[in-house]
Amino acid sequence: MSRSNNLNVPVSHPLVTAVIDNGCEFEGKLCFHGTVRIGGTFRGEIYTPDTLIIGEGARVDAQIDAGIIIISGEVNGSLRAKHRVEIHRPAVFRGDILTPSLSVDEGVIFEGSSKMAHSSSK
Repeated sequence: MSRSNNLNVPVSHPLVTAVIDNGCEFEGKLCFHGTVRIGGTFRGEIYTPDTLIIGEGARVDAQIDAGIIIISGEVNGSLRAKHRVEIHRPAVFRGDILTPSLSVDEGVIFEGSSKMAHSSSK
């Protein structure tokens, strides 16, 4: 019953260390190392130096500070990525992004602003 076959997981993070899957809801502050995939609903704050994957069908309303953020679901909030943000179809993003590298596929709904900033240790 694996639906993660089509996830774009960076080679440097071959394993997903935790999953908030479809049908699950989480509200609060999530801090982690490794790679976490969200397929359900999340509201709150997310902090990681590593990788966050927001899968297709997921709904996230959050302030996110991560190393790498990969989005295929719906996200409302503020993103700050140290390395990069990737937004893939059929994603819907509303909010602000601060990252040194941004990739947005054709067909993505993007409502907000983005600022390309050099990676820094703030």
